[in-house]
This record gives sequence, C-alpha cells and structure tokens, in this order.
Amino acid sequence: MYNKSYLFTEVTIMTAPKGKHAWTATVGEKGQIVIPKQAREIFGIKPGDTLILFGDEEHGIAIPPKNALSDIFGKVFDRKDDE
Repeated sequence: MYNKSYLFTEVTIMTAPKGKHAWTATVGEKGQIVIPKQAREIFGIKPGDTLILFGDEEHGIAIPPKNALSDIFGKVFDRKDDE
C-alpha cells in the first residue's frame, strides 16, 4: 500500500566502475523524483539549484553536471547534414 507520508518508497544504488555511477528513483504521483543523496554530494547539487534535463526520444533523459553545460550544448544542438 502507498504510504502518503513518503513520495518515494525505494531508491536503489547500483555498483559501477570507479568514477561511474548509476541510481534508480521512483517517480511520485506529482511526477517528481528525489535525486539520491550520494548523487547530490558527488555533483554538488544544492537546494535551489536549477538543473537542465536533455531528452532524446531514442536515447532517454540526461541531467549533466553543471560544469559540463558548454560542451553539452555544442553536442546536443549540433545538427547533422541529413536532418
């Protein structure tokens, strides 16, 4: 049964090679997810920070680290000649 006092029932931390990380989070009724504490600490995410989400219908959603935005903007918006 869903416990209304908590938006998320479970966060699972998966193991990965050093420097590589993966987490899962459950989406709540309002479409919100909680960024796991370890991820917030590693990437310096603080309350009030604004995050950018990039979406690709074939590859999924990415939330880049704040210091990588200039490189990512160049890659995301680089159009190929066949488009």
